[in-house]
Amino acid sequence: MWNYSEKVRDHFFNPRNSGVLEDANAIGDVGSIQCGDALRLMLKIDPETETILDARFQTFGCGSAIASSSALTEIIKGKTIQEALKLSNQDIADYLDGLPPEKMHCSVMGREALRAAIAHYRGESWKDEHEEGALVCKCFAVDAALIEDTIRANGLTTVEQVVHYTKAGGGCASCHEAIEEILAKVAKEMCTAPYAETKASPPDNGRLRPAMTQLQRMRRIQETIEAIRPQLQKDRGDIELVEIDGKNIYVDLKGACAGCMMESATLNGIQNKLVEALGEFVRLLPASRIGKVA
Repeated sequence: MWNYSEKVRDHFFNPRNSGVLEDANAIGDVGSIQCGDALRLMLKIDPETETILDARFQTFGCGSAIASSSALTEIIKGKTIQEALKLSNQDIADYLDGLPPEKMHCSVMGREALRAAIAHYRGESWKDEHEEGALVCKCFAVDAALIEDTIRANGLTTVEQVVHYTKAGGGCASCHEAIEEILAKVAKEMCTAPYAETKASPPDNGRLRPAMTQLQRMRRIQETIEAIRPQLQKDRGDIELVEIDGKNIYVDLKGACAGCMMESATLNGIQNKLVEALGEFVRLLPASRIGKVA
């Protein structure tokens, strides 16, 4: 049984902005009823200021899909479309005080619907990014472009995480090899990039970050983890740095964080902060996997 936050329950039982928006001038459709999840996002955008005046949704899916769609409409109302485009799927999950790892694909669906709606408003073809020829998972109709984008945006490193965030590979599993190839491709690109290709911004001056010594890198990792510990301790959890092996950083989650249903999401969130702090792609892994990861 998944552990849902009170906010998820509230937005599921009392969804905001559900239904048809009659005077919408931006509509985004994602997913497929045949594949299990579908979302239509409708926006009313002021042509002069490009501010989102109203937002409504219709969704077919689980309680997390309803809650994520409800949260999305609440977040974006009053924002300009430029501000809304900065929204990540993690922002949607955070607004709901977290989603179970297995339900993160619902927040990704919300982000994709927002991008599709804004593309429709601008007269652009959002589907150009998602060509049928690039289909990876036939069970859930998930293409390579969505998988790559989601891996980069969330710092994913395993097939299991890709399944949780996109549903790709969650059916017959025949596409797992293709997903592993995409993971390897993105990891290689991020490792060789001048700075991490995440939602973190590049240096303000546009120049490359100076290379850190190994000691500076180790201190940066320790400082980043120490800065996160108080937040975990508030929830009766904790984290301890165990070992640094190149791009692999091993930690022990303690207290309430150990074995928690949100353990994967917690590690992923901390990993994103480390990627941002170091300016390079790294993987945050539980200490139990020391010696088992290439």
